[in-house]
Parts: sequence; structure tokens; C-alpha cells
Amino acid sequence: MLSEAQVQMVQDSFTKVAPIADTAASIFYDRLFTIAPEVKPMFANADMAEQGKKLMTTIGIAVKGLTNLEKIVPTVQNLGVKHLDYGVKKEHFSIVGEALLFTLEKGLGDDWNDELKEAWATTYQILADTMIDAMEKATAEKAAGKGFMEKIKDFLGLGEKA
Repeated sequence: MLSEAQVQMVQDSFTKVAPIADTAASIFYDRLFTIAPEVKPMFANADMAEQGKKLMTTIGIAVKGLTNLEKIVPTVQNLGVKHLDYGVKKEHFSIVGEALLFTLEKGLGDDWNDELKEAWATTYQILADTMIDAMEKATAEKAAGKGFMEKIKDFLGLGEKA
């Protein structure tokens, strides 16, 4: 769980990274592809400048929402499910977390310290766990044959009765 102090540290530090968003995104993806070259093909068709903007916007939304985590949980869950389509697996999250912390350390320079690293690591882990849980649930539902329409029929009480 994040303390109020950790939330404030993460939010304050992100305001220092936001002005260098393009550079930060570049550092992030350079680091990601260095430590995990096997994920680079996932981005083969991506406009990396646009991808970087999406990354930094998404991080910004998540950081802003830390004061009301319950409100951003559905968005984070949807993001996790969407990443299934890109081939993202549970084991990719630790690599992404490592690249994120590296990026923040480079972007924040002398403002980076162990306390801030712990706050960001905790923040990332909460968000990653939320995404992973949603991915696993979606995968299980798909394996059980529950597609979107079947869920709607069940919700409406029109599903097949056993």
C-alpha cells in the first residue's frame, strides 16, 4: 500500500519528468530494448514517437490518479487486457518496471534517492499487479469460452441454463 507521503513524492517527481517526456520515453524504450531485446518485435509496427507519447500520458494519468486509486482501477484493468493483444505476458512486467525505474533515475538526476525509488517501485507494483490480475481473468474467461456476447447474455439472464 502507498502512504500519502509516497503518493506525494511520486506526483511531485513526475512533474519534473513531464517537461522532458519525449526524452524520458526515449530513455525508457532504449533501456527496455537493451535489457529485453525479445520484446522489440512487439513494437515493429509502432510509431515510437507516438508510442512514447502514449506511455508518458498513461503514466501521467496513473500518477495523478494515485490519490483515488479506486477510480483508476477499471482503466488500469482495461489497459492490462488490451496488452494481451500485443502479446504481453506476466513476466514482462518486471522488465518494464526495471526500465521505468532506470528512466526515472536518469530523468530526475540528483533528485533520485532510495526513498523515491521505493515509492515509485511500490506504485508500479500496485499498477502492474492490477493489470496482471485483469489479464489473467480475461485469459481464464476466454479459455472458458466466455466471449463478450456470452457475458452480456449472462448479465441479461438470457444465457444458456445448465
